[in-house]
Amino acid sequence: MKKLLLLGAEAVAQGAIDGGMSGIYAYPGTPSTEITEYVQNSKIATERKIHRQWSANEKTAMESALGMSYAGKRAMVCMKHVGLNVAADPFINSAITGVNGGLIITVADDPSMHSSQNEQDSRYLGKFAMIPILEPCNQQEAYDMTREGFVLSEKYKTPIMIRITTRLSHSRYGVEVKEMKVQNSASLPDDPKQFVLLPAIARKRYKILLDNQINFEIESEKSLFNKFYEGEDKSLGIIACGIAFNYLMENYDDQKCPHPLVKIGQYPIPKKLIDKLYSQCEKILVLEDGYPFVEETVKGFLDSNKKICGRLDGSLPRDGELNPTLVAKALGLPTKEGLPIPEIVVNRPPELCNGCSHRDVYEALNEAMKSFGEKRVFSDIGCYTLGALPPYNSINSCVDMGASITMAKGAADAGLIPSVAVIGDSTFTHSGITGLLDAVNENSPITVIISDNSAVAMTGGQQSSATGKIKDICIGVGVNPEHVKVLLPVPKQHNEMVKVMKEELAYNGVSVIIAQRECIQTVSKNKKSKK
Repeated sequence: MKKLLLLGAEAVAQGAIDGGMSGIYAYPGTPSTEITEYVQNSKIATERKIHRQWSANEKTAMESALGMSYAGKRAMVCMKHVGLNVAADPFINSAITGVNGGLIITVADDPSMHSSQNEQDSRYLGKFAMIPILEPCNQQEAYDMTREGFVLSEKYKTPIMIRITTRLSHSRYGVEVKEMKVQNSASLPDDPKQFVLLPAIARKRYKILLDNQINFEIESEKSLFNKFYEGEDKSLGIIACGIAFNYLMENYDDQKCPHPLVKIGQYPIPKKLIDKLYSQCEKILVLEDGYPFVEETVKGFLDSNKKICGRLDGSLPRDGELNPTLVAKALGLPTKEGLPIPEIVVNRPPELCNGCSHRDVYEALNEAMKSFGEKRVFSDIGCYTLGALPPYNSINSCVDMGASITMAKGAADAGLIPSVAVIGDSTFTHSGITGLLDAVNENSPITVIISDNSAVAMTGGQQSSATGKIKDICIGVGVNPEHVKVLLPVPKQHNEMVKVMKEELAYNGVSVIIAQRECIQTVSKNKKSKK
């Protein structure tokens, strides 16, 4: 065995490679991006011909991974938590179809919303789908769970979810890697109707999923990732889930908790271990990074004679990510508080890069909008969302991927004319095209500005599915070619940009302005790579 210093995300990737994976499918999204990037940069992945190209969005990624599983190969699909919402349809249904080759869905949640619109807990969707969930406490477990997750998936012909959070994904630790498994040979499903979810077949498949629930519970009870630790001080029993186990141990110099403890790394919840803990202790404290998923569940099957503490009763904050200090406070242990930040230190919000094309787009848009009124610009998710902040204050919404176009359409339907949508090139192909089709079908009086920097820039400059295709896509969807304008967003073209924007804003129909200039960060990276 050898040791590698890996991010949690990289440990998942290496575990998948060593577990015999033949393909990884994903759309970039912090904090999950590094999983796919690690595979893309792996020499071993190249030698093994592992598929590792970015998908257009999380739904297409999930469906492609399911297709590889259908063909008997082991596949992984990766996304951040809100990406799972996009992939929810095939994700939920994959639990009913089952799998052929092993299939792992790795979801990176973002408690505290470091780079997200919400901090939802993907364990709820895993439970909703009724599939096993693995939640590592450290990088070594992230590797081990992924490597062995394919085996569990193929044993029960079911997809498996691995849930990590930002802090684990983006921190490093030494990981012992094990022997690399061979990839599966191609093979078709034994049941030719397994993936045909006509109602009559789906009902039978659903019964198989229900019948497997007891097997999933048995696997959880005997899992090496779930463990009971004895403790002398039975005034309190602790349940620590995933990375919360590490946070707990950081509060004890000898890494030994004095209280009885159940560590959870595999779901469904190991009820027998919880019952054992509950029978011994006066009250229970639940530590978990995310929503009170386990806390709510144990309250549902334990009696109410003993207090169960956690996020719901205020022992821990209801929102935000967990950390060792919050755990210490919940345990009544002394904590080390840093000095308050002096008032002289001014907050520095993020801003668009110097020379960014989005700056030129917003400066032109602000001037063009003066004659049409305020609060009618709907935006989307990307670097350009920073246009909501000073000095631009240009945009009035950021809800979810692709929402700018459909919100602009809805506002126009309500009489807010003209309405403007600002969307990036990658977000447009992710989930903006269908909204544009709706607008074309009704000839809605909206102007769509696609700020095209030829990259998925916000997550590191990954390749965009839209590069070189946007104008043709818009015309193909049905936008009048006379109202598809391509502009170069640079300061010397400012007056021309303002002129074109005013003309298209005054047009009573769908118009698209493509402001096209490569991201300056990717330009710099490309120059360095050439050197």
